[in-house]
Amino acid sequence: MTSLHSSPSMRVMPREMRLMSERIFSLSSLPKGFFLTVGDFPMYSQKLGLGGFKLFEKRFDSFKSAVPARIAIASEAGNRITLDAAGEHAWFVLPTAIDLLGELTARFGSAELTITDAVDADELAIAAHFGGRSGFSISVSGNVLKAISAAVTGDVRKDDPLLWSLLENGAEIETDLWWRIYHLAKQALATDSVVSRRHAGPMIVNEDGTVIGRKDNDDETDVSFLSSRLSEREKESARS
Repeated sequence: MTSLHSSPSMRVMPREMRLMSERIFSLSSLPKGFFLTVGDFPMYSQKLGLGGFKLFEKRFDSFKSAVPARIAIASEAGNRITLDAAGEHAWFVLPTAIDLLGELTARFGSAELTITDAVDADELAIAAHFGGRSGFSISVSGNVLKAISAAVTGDVRKDDPLLWSLLENGAEIETDLWWRIYHLAKQALATDSVVSRRHAGPMIVNEDGTVIGRKDNDDETDVSFLSSRLSEREKESARS
């Protein structure tokens, strides 16, 4: 993040956007393995000028009752499929839609997918930026997604130019909105306490100060302050 609270907008880089999205999605009812597949969608949406993080904030309460397992194929004919979103959000339909487009394109050389009953269907436009790294090109017109085979170059700048732009320049986000997102994401963190601090990172510090986990030879981390039992010498040293 590269701005002060007083500015109307700030540039946020992918690391922060992905971290906030992962934490917020973890607060929803989404299966733990599933929410990792949708973590980039708010970021891509923001960069594309769609709903972005403002939409993320707006829909958060409804995400708590999301059931992506309800999404199902309504009809199939050759390389054409109609996918019933069953009232789920477009972001939660996209992983299935992209997988189906990839399968159909591999089998038939092209694919057409019509998505019905998706919330915020305009967000389906994100799909156009997710085929390049997987060997197909996606075009979106309303709720109809089409795909054709395309060679993977291995160069992110060509296979996923939007991601490359994000990595280089981040995305502009309203400052007030971003800090609301930040505080929303903090709800996923454990309440700060002596116990939670002892269990943070790649190791656990027991109450007596012994360490379980990482014990690097060059690790100079002082974990004594995490122990609730100090020797008289340590107490005297702390007082002085």
